[in-house]
Amino acid sequence: MNELPGAVGVTHLTVYPRSGTPHMHLCCAESYVVTSGFGHVQTLTLNGYKETPLKAGAVVWFAPGTIHRLINDGDLEIVVLMQNSGLPEAGDAVMTFPAEVVADPLAYAQAASLPPSGLEGAFKRRELAVAGFDLLRSAAEAGDFGPLREFHAAAVRIVSPQLPEWRRRWAQGAMRVAQATGSQLDSLASDVAPHLSNADVYELSEPTERGRRGMCGLLDTYVTKGISS
Repeated sequence: MNELPGAVGVTHLTVYPRSGTPHMHLCCAESYVVTSGFGHVQTLTLNGYKETPLKAGAVVWFAPGTIHRLINDGDLEIVVLMQNSGLPEAGDAVMTFPAEVVADPLAYAQAASLPPSGLEGAFKRRELAVAGFDLLRSAAEAGDFGPLREFHAAAVRIVSPQLPEWRRRWAQGAMRVAQATGSQLDSLASDVAPHLSNADVYELSEPTERGRRGMCGLLDTYVTKGISS
């Protein structure tokens, strides 16, 4: 096994100027380890709206179902740890476009797509998602969580066709890694530990992909598939 511990995903994120695109993951918890700069993350759940400050050295994490938007107040860079490596790359995120867009899978797909190059498309997509986010936040702050619940339902409909592929990735990744721990515990309980003989060291000396346009900024990603010791 050469996955990162717990089969997490690791990405270095340089947050876009001003802010990232508000969105929500449906199956993956997310953690920020702030490496430089400062800013904050805006979050919205059925518990309400919140702003959490970010500065170098801070660690912030949140569960699936948390709408989040990064605000860049100055040179904000983050190492992002994602639960269930492979699922975020397979579409485990729904952006907070206005309700009429999220309600129409075709309109959503068109709004979510990016042109082949350049940042203008990413910024245009961001602004559309911010417009929808502002409406959800305003309603929640007024005590009306109906629009947020409707967004949850629409998000489930959008990702529904992808669920068989998500399940396959989870079974081959995070679930397999967790089951391996169970096997190791069983072995130790039997006074044997064959996995200790298979120990090795792995490395990625640099990102496997640099500068990909993500929802929140430019991504340098680390993919462990196929690495050697």
